[in-house]
Amino acid sequence: MHKDKIQVLLADDHTIIRDGLKQILAETDDISVAGQAANGNEVLARIRERDWDVVVLDISMPGRSGLDLIKMLKSEKPELQILILSMHQEEQYAVRALHAGAAGYLTKESDSDILIAAIRRIAHGGVHISENVVKLMVHGIRPASELLPHTRLSDREYQVFNMLVAGLGLTEIGERLSLSVKTISTHKTHILEKMQLANTAELIRYAIAHQIVKINDF
Repeated sequence: MHKDKIQVLLADDHTIIRDGLKQILAETDDISVAGQAANGNEVLARIRERDWDVVVLDISMPGRSGLDLIKMLKSEKPELQILILSMHQEEQYAVRALHAGAAGYLTKESDSDILIAAIRRIAHGGVHISENVVKLMVHGIRPASELLPHTRLSDREYQVFNMLVAGLGLTEIGERLSLSVKTISTHKTHILEKMQLANTAELIRYAIAHQIVKINDF
């Protein structure tokens, strides 16, 4: 192990993304991509094999993924630094990811220079959060009565909510999360109750109105 270099594990289910990230990081003198993983189970296997400085983690992968995976990784390796690199905009997952144990959150639209700086920062015990995420976190510090309905959802409910507004059906959501259709249906019922909405169409309108998703995502 080259301890003079930051040891990075890349976790993304798209090979082309991992290859691109590896090429970007290969141009640095102090960062080494020492391993890769294509799903949550592989991430868990890799972190059990050895110590890593930073895991660059896609929040949406097959099998174990998202907020649950962050919590599992931090439970097994509390010192592990996790940088989320996601297709989801900050408004969707950043604050929840940080609360789950991530040290930083970037979207895949970010410049490579920002990615490199974020890896260096969190490898040395810092955090990487944008000005926008700071505002989101500050806005979350308010009485429960003033919070927007979607902020009252549990992490799992919020994950299902995002999949519903992305147009996925109950069966597909169940397959992605390794849960039964009945369980997903129960989550959907709780989501609608907590948000006081009637159906999926109203969930989608809510998500667009609050910029959780964009109209051009549909």
